[in-house]
Amino acid sequence: MSTGLDTAPRAAAPSDEAARRSFRRAAGRFPTGVTVITTVLDGEPHGTTVNAFATASMDPLMILVALGRRSRLREQILRSGRFAATVLAAHQERDARWFADSARPAGAEGFAGRPWRPAAHSGAPVLLDGVASFDCSLAATCPAGDHTVLIGRVEAFEELSQEPALLFSDSRLVACPAQTPDRTETA
Repeated sequence: MSTGLDTAPRAAAPSDEAARRSFRRAAGRFPTGVTVITTVLDGEPHGTTVNAFATASMDPLMILVALGRRSRLREQILRSGRFAATVLAAHQERDARWFADSARPAGAEGFAGRPWRPAAHSGAPVLLDGVASFDCSLAATCPAGDHTVLIGRVEAFEELSQEPALLFSDSRLVACPAQTPDRTETA
């Protein structure tokens, strides 16, 4: 029976472009949340869209994000030592695309028309239309191939709204399925 999918196992070789594209498609099957990571350096706000975001520790509270080694924001966070993460709401597809666009204006002009406020600890922008935010000190970095994993010690966090979150899956931005009001804690 044919499914139309390329199901042959692949061994990835760094110089094999076909393997990288196939890996990206396979990894894209895992839905991720969408965040905007921000910092302030020399009084100017900076940010970019990131979907490589996860909680890392409950004691102490820590999150992690992965930024490309050539990312301007990576360098800015390494210099400032602080950053914030805003988890985007389903209606923020325009914001996700805006902060992913390397041609957007730099500094404060890149945040114009988007409601935000400085996070209490880092001073980094928190996008007020998001669903949650995490205000962090940079605790550690770890090289990871063509990216750097930044581990942030969470100094403050908040739920911004009960809206569904924005997800990235199969190379598309999609709304998180409706959330049920009955939340249960999981281990």
